Amino acid sequence: MKEKNMDIKNYIEKNKERFLSELFALLRMPSVSADSSYKPSIEATAQWIKEALLAAGCDKAEVCETPGNPVVYGEKHVGDNLPTVLVYGHYDVQPADPVALWDTDPFEPVIKKTELHPEGAVFARGACDDKGQMFMHVKALEYMVKEGKLPCNIKFMIEGEEEVGSKNLGWFVERNKEKLKNDIILISDTGIIAKDTPSITTSLRGLSYMEVEVTGPNKDLHSGVYGGAVANPVNVLSKMIAQLHDENNHITIPHFYDKVKEISAEERVLFAEIPFSLEEYKKDLGVADVQVEKGYSVIESSAIRPSLDVNGIWGGYIGEGAKTIIPSKASAKISMRLVPDQEPKEIEALFTEYFTQIAPEGVTVKVTSLGGGPAYAMTIDNDGYRAAEKAMEKTFGKRPIPSPEGGSIPIVALFEEELGSKSILLGFGLDSDAIHSPNEHYGIFNFLKGIETIPWFYHYFVNNK
Repeated sequence: MKEKNMDIKNYIEKNKERFLSELFALLRMPSVSADSSYKPSIEATAQWIKEALLAAGCDKAEVCETPGNPVVYGEKHVGDNLPTVLVYGHYDVQPADPVALWDTDPFEPVIKKTELHPEGAVFARGACDDKGQMFMHVKALEYMVKEGKLPCNIKFMIEGEEEVGSKNLGWFVERNKEKLKNDIILISDTGIIAKDTPSITTSLRGLSYMEVEVTGPNKDLHSGVYGGAVANPVNVLSKMIAQLHDENNHITIPHFYDKVKEISAEERVLFAEIPFSLEEYKKDLGVADVQVEKGYSVIESSAIRPSLDVNGIWGGYIGEGAKTIIPSKASAKISMRLVPDQEPKEIEALFTEYFTQIAPEGVTVKVTSLGGGPAYAMTIDNDGYRAAEKAMEKTFGKRPIPSPEGGSIPIVALFEEELGSKSILLGFGLDSDAIHSPNEHYGIFNFLKGIETIPWFYHYFVNNK
């Protein structure tokens, strides 16, 4: 396959309206994995993706049942002596809550022009994370098959539980190692620094996700009768959470940092070279100032240092008007992002021990693990990275920057352990895409640029080998 014969841009231009229409159909399916009431939509979405893979040119595709949500598997075989790329993505999405904060229906996609996306962006839950990015690979396959430009074998593994910790993907991978055998894994669930500044994610933080429950009295009490005499679980939980950080935003859990390696001077120089505007960052988020761990920059704090955040907190009366009670229970969900060498199970144990210890008399505490996974770091001296680098340079006109990312994709480490394969994180999203938040969106530029770039990855991966 000669470069001069790659006419992907022309193919995209002819078919972009159809691509967007098909993406809209996918986005209309509320495939929320965190809420069991959406199970029928989960099943329907898996079937839709199976049909989309077949239509794009896969030799076969199937919906594979697991103890949880199904995995969609597809493959296109070109030759026994050719390398095989395994594409991973996920079709499940985050809940749309709070729906009232969306400007439009989260499951009725619309195109709106923004300051950053004058050509338009698709607004919908899952537009970027990960339906839009996953679907780029389906359309790239379509182009390569129809135009006779596919230089290697492709396999697809699209799961439905990534947003809840990929609870059953390990089960599936362990039982299908031969089916999933590959030379490299390609994932688009990350982003680039900016539309004019391509980058490739070289590391991901790990995750430990906990739920805590504080119980005081055996029932809700009248605050006028019992207030000041009985421990209020909401008050107690708030104080306990406040003890998880010190005045320097340092996590206070004993031994939490024991395995955290200090950043070298050389690394700090590299991070400082990543394009970043603090003022633009604050403006985009609508905050007056940032809150980082003392001694570390925004990029360091959000990408390569561990962190702890409360993701939700509830208890007592939250309806309209007043109800003067002391609630019986209060709960919170707390996530910890981890760096290499921090073991999720060890961190869970440390958190549980500390959180239980700081509870005052008069309440009981329950701590539950909701899952997680280890951090992942990739070297740039391998064929997969070099192919991604050349592909991005080809379509963006400039060499991409290797960049760490603070998010977590726990299954990346699992893939390396179970399948012996490196993963290339070739994402096209932006920090401003509001994933996991109201008004999630994905720029049409980014969507189409991904479809344009992916075939070049295959070209350079095969020709580099």
